[in-house]
Amino acid sequence: MNSTVNGDVHQAAQITIYNSQHQAAPATTVRWPVRVGAVPPLASAFQPRAGLREEIDRARAHEATVVLTQVLSGGGGVGKTQLAAAYAHQAHANGVDVLVWVNAAETSQIVAAYATVARRVGAPGADGREAERDADAFKDWLATTDRSWLVVLDNLTDLEGAQPWWPNPLAGSGSRARVLATTRRRDALVSGAGRTVVDVGIYNRIEALAYLRERLATAGAEHLLDMCADDLVEALGRLPLALAHATAYMINEDKASARYLRLFTDHASSLETLLPPTADTDGYGRQVTTSLVLALDAAQQREPVGLAAPAIRLAAHLDPAGHPQNLWATTAFTRYLSTHRVPSPDSASSAPVTPDQALATIRLLHQYALLTSKAEDDPRAIRLHALTARAVREGIVPTEISATVRTVADALKEIWENEYSVPHLTAVLGANTDTLAAHAGDLLWAPDAHPVLFTAGIRLSDAGLYSAALTHWRRLTADAERLLGRDSLRSLTARENLATSYRQAGLPGEAILIGEQVVADSERLLSHDHFRALTARTSLAASHQQAGNTSRAINLLEQVVPASERLLGSSDPDTRAARSSLGSCYRQMGHTGEAITLEEQVLADSKRLLGDEHPDTLTAGASLAASYWQTGRTGEAITLEEQVLADSKRLLGDEHPDTLTAGVNLAASYRQAGRTGEAIRLLEQVVPDIERRSGHDHVHTLTARANLAVTRGQAGCVVEAVDLLERVVADCGRFLGHDHPQTLSARTSLAAAYRQARRTGEATELEKQVLAEQQRQLGAAHPQTLTTRTNLASCYRQAGRIGKAILIDEDVLADSARVLGDNHLVTITVRAGLAASYRQAGRTGEAMDLLGQVLTGARQFQDRDHLHRTAAASGGLWERLVRRAAGHEWPGAGT
Repeated sequence: MNSTVNGDVHQAAQITIYNSQHQAAPATTVRWPVRVGAVPPLASAFQPRAGLREEIDRARAHEATVVLTQVLSGGGGVGKTQLAAAYAHQAHANGVDVLVWVNAAETSQIVAAYATVARRVGAPGADGREAERDADAFKDWLATTDRSWLVVLDNLTDLEGAQPWWPNPLAGSGSRARVLATTRRRDALVSGAGRTVVDVGIYNRIEALAYLRERLATAGAEHLLDMCADDLVEALGRLPLALAHATAYMINEDKASARYLRLFTDHASSLETLLPPTADTDGYGRQVTTSLVLALDAAQQREPVGLAAPAIRLAAHLDPAGHPQNLWATTAFTRYLSTHRVPSPDSASSAPVTPDQALATIRLLHQYALLTSKAEDDPRAIRLHALTARAVREGIVPTEISATVRTVADALKEIWENEYSVPHLTAVLGANTDTLAAHAGDLLWAPDAHPVLFTAGIRLSDAGLYSAALTHWRRLTADAERLLGRDSLRSLTARENLATSYRQAGLPGEAILIGEQVVADSERLLSHDHFRALTARTSLAASHQQAGNTSRAINLLEQVVPASERLLGSSDPDTRAARSSLGSCYRQMGHTGEAITLEEQVLADSKRLLGDEHPDTLTAGASLAASYWQTGRTGEAITLEEQVLADSKRLLGDEHPDTLTAGVNLAASYRQAGRTGEAIRLLEQVVPDIERRSGHDHVHTLTARANLAVTRGQAGCVVEAVDLLERVVADCGRFLGHDHPQTLSARTSLAAAYRQARRTGEATELEKQVLAEQQRQLGAAHPQTLTTRTNLASCYRQAGRIGKAILIDEDVLADSARVLGDNHLVTITVRAGLAASYRQAGRTGEAMDLLGQVLTGARQFQDRDHLHRTAAASGGLWERLVRRAAGHEWPGAGT
């Protein structure tokens, strides 16, 4: 896109609005304290474990000025989570400003939790559109805030993947900042980067006996404690999890220590062949399995009778960190419970199990300490310890495993179909799907891939969890090709989603490689015009456009649009999306006439089908305005952009990213129309909001700052403009890279400001550098490259090197007329510049001839102020020509 400042052409910077998932505007007021995540309640008879607490607390004295980062490491069932929960409850009681509890078994769950808290604390750059970017914003916020905070990463499994998400130990609030993590991992990576490792083991004898006494006393069952208590805690291995199972059984069944010990010993003996010592990898399997069997046998006899065993089989295939309570109201779960219920001998009832009965079963399992259930509406309301879950799965009859696995998959799919998934819920459901897939092996692929596997990947992408989505689609693609064959439609779908995921993750090269394979396979397996093949080509075009291969993207989309119109109809959403993408590519290549034709059609269709206030309609309006702007139809662009801005404020809020983008674009049009005062006032309102929401280093922030600087230069504040642009160029190079398109645009704007300040040598050198990079990336005939070539000619003209300027302008004019057409704005602007060079060289007649062509071409534009400023470099020749053009005088010309 091009505009002029005092006759100098430069690449102006509008921000393009792309179709995206629109979310509510962020909250403007932070309500302290901020609490994110569900901290587990402390168990009945929780043991404070004074020795461990002293070891954990001792580190504070040595690291009072930095973030205290500690990892509680130990085997399953030893109480790591309970210790961390005790610190979280204490921090809450002490009034910590920010408390974050993350179930961190998968990195996506860390990202989702960070993204949620980023919005809650108003972290700069957190706009709700991309979870990973919001999570980064939260990390940055932690590094600079003076608020007190505690972050707990519970059940950290993927230490390698979690490395980027550890808060900086040297940042934050010093003694008021803390990170706690729990993990089973014990390798060297646990203790890296300033982390202190605390080993957590089983209870000592005194703690185990204290737990037994206090748990029974709390329930009013002290009479169950007898002389065998010592032997019982030793038989249970002093393992907190096994003690919880045992005491719950004793209370519910009114069995004393000695009686329970006999039952436990008998069952343990019978498990020798089922669980030999070599299979007990944690060292606690026998205690957990035995206590589980005893408790489950008892729960099966309680109301609702016969549902405890089938219910815990379902729960054992879900994430130990927790799953939503509403899974138990799904048709899949209640049908399974109805089918697998074991009725009591005196009951002949075969009525289907209701959701209320399913939840009553969960409460029953909670009473026997076989799982934990919280009443509140939390995505992780129900938790089953990993050791308990393993013991349950090992006891399932092999013939029942497949039905159990597919029931859990059906229920997860049902939840995703009926609920809108925000990043946090998506991460929870994704973690549960991954847990299920890990336990199921290949069972979810027989006879065909279960739909939940694909739904999970799509929802992760929709929630902005791009890294998690990429990992998911890589694994799913490999499994599909291994189990179903490369030519199955499921494999084709998985590869197509993998390509999209690469593009969303900012890896267009990989996306193109896979996308080309998908297109070829779609055409071979289906047909050239099958809607799947059209979708694959549209996706491939998006990857090419992202990689800068705009010509290739246009070639693809020019095939897709007519085929989609013929196959799906002109009103189909996929057809509209393909037209919009083609229009964007046309505009990027400077083919603005074609872009406008398509974009006017898309806008009209969106208004007719969706209404004036639908987000897609706003997006279509913004895209059309950008094309109007590029062709010099500034008045029409301003009218449209003013409407888009007003609608965005009303529908999305003043600080929504799309509203801010609309403000930047309107200011750019104001500047192009010469309304610099209005442009400056608007940008001065918008730029701080963009920087606060997107961050100092985001491309939108840098673009807006550059626009403000250019506008100040147009208003005559040249020194200030140069200073601002020098800072923008430095920031672009540091944050985006020296060859990023926005960096090149900022450098072009700085060169124009140098020319305006008569620093011609610096301007010339900068334009040469930009031109070399653009020719490498875009080619010599790309509109942006043509603009830079004519800017370089302006530098030579300003330096008095007229011959050099004329040679460049003549070459650029020939290329621009050939590539863009005689009446394109760039071509007309180049003619005006060449006329100025001819005039300066004394070739007045040739200059007048060129300006006559400029006037002829300019008649197509409804807004001509921009061309007046462009032609100002020709001096009085322009005014003389306009006055001589009888019947064609423009308002304001020559005055």
